[in-house]
Amino acid sequence: MTPQLAITMGDPAGVGPEIILKACKKLEGELRGGRLRLLVIGSNVVLRETRAALGLDLEIPEVGEDNSEWPALAALQACPEAEPIRPGVLSATGGHFAFKAVEAAVRLAQAGRVLGLVTAPLNKEALNKAGHHYAGHTDMLAKLTGASGSVMMLAHGNMRVSHVSTHVALADVPRKLTPERLRYVIEVTEQALAGLGLARRRIAVAALNPHAGEGGLFGREDIDVSAPVIAACHAAGFDVVGPVPGDTVFVKLRAGQFDAVIAMYHDQGHIPVKILGFNIDEKTGKWLALSGVNITLGLPIIRTSVDHGTAFDIAGKGIADENSLIEAIDYALKLSSARSRT
Repeated sequence: MTPQLAITMGDPAGVGPEIILKACKKLEGELRGGRLRLLVIGSNVVLRETRAALGLDLEIPEVGEDNSEWPALAALQACPEAEPIRPGVLSATGGHFAFKAVEAAVRLAQAGRVLGLVTAPLNKEALNKAGHHYAGHTDMLAKLTGASGSVMMLAHGNMRVSHVSTHVALADVPRKLTPERLRYVIEVTEQALAGLGLARRRIAVAALNPHAGEGGLFGREDIDVSAPVIAACHAAGFDVVGPVPGDTVFVKLRAGQFDAVIAMYHDQGHIPVKILGFNIDEKTGKWLALSGVNITLGLPIIRTSVDHGTAFDIAGKGIADENSLIEAIDYALKLSSARSRT
């Protein structure tokens, strides 16, 4: 059966509509050849306006959720159009569209009508302004699917980084590092690596403190919490080591000594992946493209995403790069294929 994925538009005022259309155009051969089916969920009005602005010759029929079948490429309205949405302008309407699109995609995934969902970026301020009080996609998806826990993994080439904590204040990170949470993150990371087809699944746990605590001089979390969990997981058959100091662990990951790293907090894991993923024009200092994927682990459904934000500053200018979205689609296909075999 041809794999069917849902693509949520994210905030319609961001670059989501543009990168979706550009990605669909690049994947037109896959769509026409019967190797892929995509359902775009968001604002049909914005999708039409963006397609016209880009001058793309791309047919996207608008369909209903209850249709028995959808074309290989189709668009589904997430909610009624309340007011016009302008590119680059933050609004509660944009935040509401972002939420309703994800809500519809989850519903379709749980019903088995799509194999997984790929999300374009939303804006957290707009989301909360609309009354949907989540820190981002990861928390929202955990709530919508009833998952007891979820884990953010970033992927760029051989850089795969899972996170013990993400959108919390740095002062709250140490108490988020519990034996139960760390063990869970190790387990779902190993499962994800297996789903990606890796024969070896070598995982390194990054230290929370400088020099892994330096024998207790710089904190005891790595000694009292991380080390015993890592030892227990290794004894249970996991290929896991650590705690490895944060200033060297990502160099070793890039060198191929590990297949994934577990970071303790948001910036520890995001910075190394994004430094490699951003393609910068050295003459202007502006970023030209971004490569990388955000994967939510621990959910009953497949979810991948672009590894960048709404980029309101370039929305509507026709210069957003679609490569991260195409990578996210590819990851979703790999993971859904692996899950269908189990």
